Amino acid sequence: MRFDRRHFLASTAGLGLGLLGAGRASAQGYGQAYKVDSDEGRPVANTRLPGEIVGEIPGLKGVTYVGPAEAETTLYEFFDYNCPYCRKAASDMVSLAESDPTLRIGLVNNPILSPQSAQAAKVALAVQRKLGSAAAWSLYRTLLAGRGTIDGTGALKAAAKLGVPSAELEAIGDSEEVRLALKAQMRMAADLGLAATPSYVLGNTGLLGHPGAKSLARMIAATRRCDRIAC
Repeated sequence: MRFDRRHFLASTAGLGLGLLGAGRASAQGYGQAYKVDSDEGRPVANTRLPGEIVGEIPGLKGVTYVGPAEAETTLYEFFDYNCPYCRKAASDMVSLAESDPTLRIGLVNNPILSPQSAQAAKVALAVQRKLGSAAAWSLYRTLLAGRGTIDGTGALKAAAKLGVPSAELEAIGDSEEVRLALKAQMRMAADLGLAATPSYVLGNTGLLGHPGAKSLARMIAATRRCDRIAC
């Protein structure tokens, strides 16, 4: 991927940093459908989502999954590699995955903050396509555990430790398949009105912002009991 050339910048800009607001579910609908609080005791913005749109998420290509495929409950995180709150969220996603082996987590790229975020997302999608979800999960953990801006070059350096030549990852990342996969993931976030990163989909509920690991665990438990994030 030619990160410092006009070709790449044009291709990432074309992914649509302005997709939000053009979706099928409006972010203006995010009040508090359910009374839930964050780990800090603040209200968590949430809304009921159209089931027909949520039902399209499993069909997205390039989603990184952790946990059993047959899990009854899946938590989707829509994130940006350069969102500071996503760094805390990534740590909490790891904790949830380790403490709840029956939970399935789906990581969906939503690089709305900068072209650098889109570059990193393309590298992650290349890793996911070449090596699968386990490697992409490892890259996610590595990149979001670091500091500073995450761009394509930095993502490639981290991905090189997985054993795939950078030139091969560049070719995959620049492919039409990866471009379309990333565009579809971003479009899904827009369609769901997810105007913040990170945001989540749990059941048919959308959550704006990161509520914290304990709060998410409570919502997951409630979803298992009564199919809502608060019973």
